[in-house]
Amino acid sequence: MTATAPSMDLGLQAGVNSAWMGSALGPDAVVAVAMSGGVDSSVAAALCTTAGIDTVGVTMRLWASEEMEQQEGGCCSADAVEDARRVCSRLGIPHYVLNMRDHFQQTVVEDFLSQYGSGRTPNPCIRCNEKVKFAELLRRVEAVGATHIATGHYARVTPDGTGGFQLRRGADMRKDQSYTLYRCDQSLLRRTVLPLGGMEKSQVRRLAGELGFGVATKPDSQELCFVGGSDHRAVLARELAGRFAEGPIEDLHGAVVGRHRGIPFYTVGQRQGLGIAVTSPDAEPLYVVDVIPARNALVVGPWHALRSSGCNLSSCVYPEAPPTAGDIAGHAQLRAHARVAAAVWHVLPGARARVDFEEPQIGVAPGQSLVLYDGDRVVAGGEVVAVGSEGTV
Repeated sequence: MTATAPSMDLGLQAGVNSAWMGSALGPDAVVAVAMSGGVDSSVAAALCTTAGIDTVGVTMRLWASEEMEQQEGGCCSADAVEDARRVCSRLGIPHYVLNMRDHFQQTVVEDFLSQYGSGRTPNPCIRCNEKVKFAELLRRVEAVGATHIATGHYARVTPDGTGGFQLRRGADMRKDQSYTLYRCDQSLLRRTVLPLGGMEKSQVRRLAGELGFGVATKPDSQELCFVGGSDHRAVLARELAGRFAEGPIEDLHGAVVGRHRGIPFYTVGQRQGLGIAVTSPDAEPLYVVDVIPARNALVVGPWHALRSSGCNLSSCVYPEAPPTAGDIAGHAQLRAHARVAAAVWHVLPGARARVDFEEPQIGVAPGQSLVLYDGDRVVAGGEVVAVGSEGTV
């Protein structure tokens, strides 16, 4: 399937190839590269072909919005598909377009709407990676003979020395995406290739330029693909119409201090858009410190009320062998690209856990994913369900 790729700087080629070939692909491996039409997935495809791997390009059509179809540069737009096709043509590899709109709607968009409608703060990119870009994509590309998938994520998959694989941070900490991949288990990691894991973003753009890719200077996508250029609250208002109502805003003592437009539009830590007047020059700014769906209420308080000493998690996963009990010391990360915090992970039955922070953390909210690292290695992850020092799952 693979033709000879355009030439690139040999020194750079050797350096980047040696950084990601830990997956130890066999001679019969066929890699399907998930291609969004951006620079990262384009270079990932080029590295696969340059390494002599049998390679195909695959673009997923995920969102059916007419606005997104027409939006220039969007990851689901018509020109993004054409950009991916041009790169594949230049590399001399087949290009397939897969219609995955229904699966994406059911597993990612509906979950996003449900979570926000319940007063939680989800990360739809994590759900998309788990349910769409890896598990479902891998299942579908088997139809064209692929044995592995590759993506342009900045993370690394490395052998653990015992036949298993580990998920690690990418070399470029500013672009590291291991946080959003934490739900990949061994069945996915052993069939995943991440060519950009050992590279800096500047190297990727330089390589794309050397290869003559028109996407070399294409800006990175910064928004949710099904939101596009809109505020996500506009999407929530449209999709959740009739499923939310105004309600009280209360202070920490239960006194009503205002009204909110509907809990889907607020998250823990939010300060703007509360519509609460400050009554004195020395009054502290107020933030959302809790969302209570059962009473359709928001609770607001000063900044220090956002501090949490720990949280409880559900839906916990362990990329390597899951422990049956005990404590795991490491560093916790609560948002993509957020600073890590020293923490202890207490394993509980039923895919649950309790995490205690060495120092209180700001803005921990139900629905967030917490990922635990041992150095640069992902060891555990789960979804926050309760916040505070005495919370229970």
